[in-house]
Order: sequence, then structure tokens, then C-alpha cells
Amino acid sequence: MAKKSAIEKNNRRKKLAKAYAGRRERLLAVANDESKSMEERFTARLKLAELPRNASPTRIRNRCEVTGRPRAYYRKLKMSRIALRELGSQGVVPGLTKSSW
Repeated sequence: MAKKSAIEKNNRRKKLAKAYAGRRERLLAVANDESKSMEERFTARLKLAELPRNASPTRIRNRCEVTGRPRAYYRKLKMSRIALRELGSQGVVPGLTKSSW
């Protein structure tokens, strides 16, 4: 189980990124638009830099929904390999059987 503080920090980042997503998208559209003047693009970049760092979606870490583990994460299932194996052995995950040979 991951530290509660790390899980909560990541949840705060998700919430902040969602709140600033629209503003960030608009500023990036202006900053990357070649038809705009250099001054407009530059001011958009400055405003983008003023946004909180944790509002950036790249700072969000994929974590297991069950344990909070940050590594060996399956995006499709939103859980780590260890949690997947445990739940699969219990028969909770449909269609998953533990292989043996």
C-alpha cells in the first residue's frame, strides 16, 4: 500500500488539472497559432507559465486504484500487476484465470 500522502497529492493534482484544463487549452491554442502575432503568442506563454505547476496533466502519476502503487500499472484496468493477480486469484476479475504449466 502506498503512502496516503502520495495518493492524496496525486488526487489533488488530478482535481487541479481538471479545473484548469479549459484555460490551459485556450492558452495553448493561442500560443501555438502561427497566424497570431508574436506579442499575443508570448503573452499567452507568460499566462500559461503563471498557472500552477500541479495544474499540468503531465504531473499526474498513474496509480493503482486498489493499492496506490505507482509502478507496473495497467491503464485499461486502472490497477497494478500485483493487485490484478490477487483479484484474479480470488476470481473477482471476470475472464481472468491464473495460468499454470
